Amino acid sequence: MAHSPLMTTLGADQSLMRKLAMVAFGSVLVGMSAQVSVPMFPVPMTLQTLAISLIGLTYGARLAGATLLAYLAQGAAGLPVFAGGAAGLAYMAGPTGGFLIGFIAMAWLTGYLVERGLDRGFGRLFAAAMIPATLLFVPGVLWLWAVTPLAFNGAIAAGATPFLLGGVVKSAVAALIVTGAFSALKARKG
Repeated sequence: MAHSPLMTTLGADQSLMRKLAMVAFGSVLVGMSAQVSVPMFPVPMTLQTLAISLIGLTYGARLAGATLLAYLAQGAAGLPVFAGGAAGLAYMAGPTGGFLIGFIAMAWLTGYLVERGLDRGFGRLFAAAMIPATLLFVPGVLWLWAVTPLAFNGAIAAGATPFLLGGVVKSAVAALIVTGAFSALKARKG
């Protein structure tokens, strides 16, 4: 049985133009999800990780990674795609920089896990979303620790602990959406 993300199953990634359109759409989705945020200090809670999980679960590793590279390039170029409409290299070097860089790995790893067999069913898709979402805390907390006066435990308390439950919920929502999409596709095919 072939293991493929939803968009591959739909045949949506067959041409270069479709791939470019998917990257553009995905990067806009992540940028829009960054604007839905709960102000927290020093790291805001946004819907970015939900969007990134959806992109990884549906695009696959390479296309998901490329999408997040495009998103970061847009922000670095000055487009207001980061939380609160922020942009620029200075913002990227701030307290959230580890999370921003980690987004690329999160998207790629989510897609990789889907391509390696975690591509169908809620439980598998949840694992494919949750594992990378949890690993995102590694670069995020380490960066936060490095660029702020917080002690390591303080960086964990500020950059990971408040977001753990949200990570579980967002991973479950992403898995439910993709599971539902696969079910609808199966029903449509008869």
